[in-house]
Amino acid sequence: MKEGIHPQIRKVVFQDTITGSRYVALSAVKAEHTVSLDGTEYPLVKIDVSASSHPFYTGNQRILDIAGRVEKFGNRYGNKVSAIQAILTKKK
Repeated sequence: MKEGIHPQIRKVVFQDTITGSRYVALSAVKAEHTVSLDGTEYPLVKIDVSASSHPFYTGNQRILDIAGRVEKFGNRYGNKVSAIQAILTKKK
C-alpha cells in the first residue's frame, strides 16, 4: 500500500441536531469542530437525522394531509383531467 493516500480512521462523535444525542463511532470523515467527551477530545460531526430522531425508529410518524393534496390537485388540474378522460372515452 502507498503511504499517505489512505484516510485516517479514528473515533468521531456524531451529534444529532434535533435531539442532541451523541454517538461515538470509527470514521474517516473530516470534522471542523471538536468536543470533549469523558475527558477525551474527539472530532464532532453534526447530523440532521439519527436513530434517536428518525420517525421510523421513534414511532412518531407525521400524518400527511392527503385529502388536502388531492383537492389542491383537483382544483389545479381538474378541468384538464376530465377533458382528457372525455377524449379517451370517445376514442373507444
